[in-house]
Amino acid sequence: MKFRILVLASGGGSNFQALADACARGEVDAEIVGLITDRAEAFAAERARGAGVPVSILIPGRKEYRDPSNRREYDARLADEAERYRPDAIFLLGWMRILSSEFLSRFPGRIVNLHPALPGEFPGKDAIARAYASFKTGGSDRSGVMVHFVPDENVDSGPVLMSVTVPILPGDSLSDLEARIHETEHRLVTAAAARLAAAHTAASQLSAAANPPVASAGSIDPKGDPSCH
Repeated sequence: MKFRILVLASGGGSNFQALADACARGEVDAEIVGLITDRAEAFAAERARGAGVPVSILIPGRKEYRDPSNRREYDARLADEAERYRPDAIFLLGWMRILSSEFLSRFPGRIVNLHPALPGEFPGKDAIARAYASFKTGGSDRSGVMVHFVPDENVDSGPVLMSVTVPILPGDSLSDLEARIHETEHRLVTAAAARLAAAHTAASQLSAAANPPVASAGSIDPKGDPSCH
């Protein structure tokens, strides 16, 4: 059985598209089983429908945006919806909400996030713009992209699965850097999904080898069993 990926996305969905295309080409031995968005207007939903992927739209109420206790109520509903898809992994690809333990505790070790910065640098929103602003004021001449696990409510700080450095060139505009990082995101999310899918397949094969099916007595042909002659 193929590795089952559920995507959570709030925006345009270009990373979803890159992953869906890679799965369709056979570069990732996985199936995107669904996409959940918290915004009815998110273009990611249109991309998913175009790829034949089921879509769930789960819009938070006004109170769920402001009150942490109500945020947890939303996350409980979100977890219920996610469980319907029976995912092996949940990819946060432009998901613009911090997930609470109400959601995270339901999928331990299965949630991964794509973030346009290197580990420990520029967590949270506007990471690319902040990296560029730092460069323009004498900061580092590189940024990057990472895929990391999400074990808790801390922002962009979980164990890193993969990361890639992206240079910031002297003549770059912010748009130049954004384009280079987005291209890198597409490659990295595909590579990370392929790695997780391969590990899942290997574990499944190992489990099958360790626990072979046992034939029932009624299915054994006595003529083929030397001990019955």
